[in-house]
Amino acid sequence: MKYASYIKQIEIDALWSGKKHILWTLDPHVNILSGINGVGKSTILNKVFRSVNTNGDLINHLLKGVHLTVEPEDATHVRYDIIRSMDSPMLDTETMNLVDSRITSALDFQLYHLQRKYLDYQVNIGNRIIEALQQGHADAAQQLSMAKTRFQDMVDDLFAETGKKIVRTENEIRFTQIGETLVPYQLSSGEKQMLAILLTVLVEDQQPYVLFMDEPEVSLHIEWQQRLIDMIVELNPQVQIILTTHSPAVIMNGWGDKVTEVSDITL
Repeated sequence: MKYASYIKQIEIDALWSGKKHILWTLDPHVNILSGINGVGKSTILNKVFRSVNTNGDLINHLLKGVHLTVEPEDATHVRYDIIRSMDSPMLDTETMNLVDSRITSALDFQLYHLQRKYLDYQVNIGNRIIEALQQGHADAAQQLSMAKTRFQDMVDDLFAETGKKIVRTENEIRFTQIGETLVPYQLSSGEKQMLAILLTVLVEDQQPYVLFMDEPEVSLHIEWQQRLIDMIVELNPQVQIILTTHSPAVIMNGWGDKVTEVSDITL
């Protein structure tokens, strides 16, 4: 099994019932798709990540009219994550309540699964730190712990105005606020959205990943929108971001040259 470092090109046959053909050459790091409502931004993203199965297998993507060119070209799989924008109600609340009665939305359910991944991530990092210390590599051990610490610092900084801070003595994510302990499901929609994005990137463990985001700015304060890409890239320098947006704030920190209009890639 050989993983791709990033996607070099996306080609989609017969978008919108055969009326459009898409050819998009991608940057290895940041790609921002823009355009008016209804022009096909979300459809393009959906086509791409649905063409890759849940195991990241690239073999069958040609069957769905999506042609992906990756680096290296002989890679058979791609690691990817998906961030969706809407904090919509769960379709099956009764089933979700069997998992955790506090889960009331799709975003809550995503955070529930991310908590599990976060626990696995910490075990993995902990084992690697122990191994590094046993080999006498104290600097390497310290480096391994830095990403988690930086993630916690970012979240504390983002939530500072409301007085929320991550409890750093617990393995699961909890917050304190004026003496009260909060779980992620008790956060506002914008706080949940930002936590889900940063936590997703953290547990990628700085490996090459493709991060699809469909209008991630929904529910986010304009200052958070402006910092979003910078924080993602800092947590995982090897991530390739492919996102759609309507917000000028998302590109304010020097990402304007990474914007592609749908009309520019439509043949």
